[in-house]
Amino acid sequence: MSDRLTDDELAERLVHGLRATRVTIVDYDPTWPARFERRAAELRAILGDRSKLIEHIGSTSVPGLAAKPIIDIVLGVDDPEDEQAYLPDLVKAGYELRVREPEHRCFRSEEPDVSINLHCYPPDHSEVRRYLVFRDRLRASDADRDLYAATKRELARREWRDVNYYAEAKGPVIDEILARGGWRE
Repeated sequence: MSDRLTDDELAERLVHGLRATRVTIVDYDPTWPARFERRAAELRAILGDRSKLIEHIGSTSVPGLAAKPIIDIVLGVDDPEDEQAYLPDLVKAGYELRVREPEHRCFRSEEPDVSINLHCYPPDHSEVRRYLVFRDRLRASDADRDLYAATKRELARREWRDVNYYAEAKGPVIDEILARGGWRE
């Protein structure tokens, strides 16, 4: 894939295609960690030992950080491409497959006032480590947390052809923060 996203590349990965959106950023909600814990317990019950890792990631995992009201969870499964090993159970529990790409699946689930994005990767995947380094850096650094919040609020002023373009626009700031957090691929 090229360094810049294109509509064609996204159309290949997104199960339901591109969706124009306006991003909503809200102040930190202290109920987000409990909502994650409830979903994590549900995932452990559904998947048992097929679940190798469950972590709260993204902005809702960082106390005090403004965020989209979406709980991001990374779920480690042995082989995300072996969908029959886990997908039917997740669908039965209300998760809808939204993204299908090599070594990654993303599901969405809705509950009142908040959505869930569930990212499935092999547990030792570099993207999992990247998520955790970024989360931990934002938890440890007020300056980086404030920089990231300001960047998100500024970008949320625009309308996006798809939320993935919003995510891409945050890339340079995320890379800066990751570097300060010690990220090395």
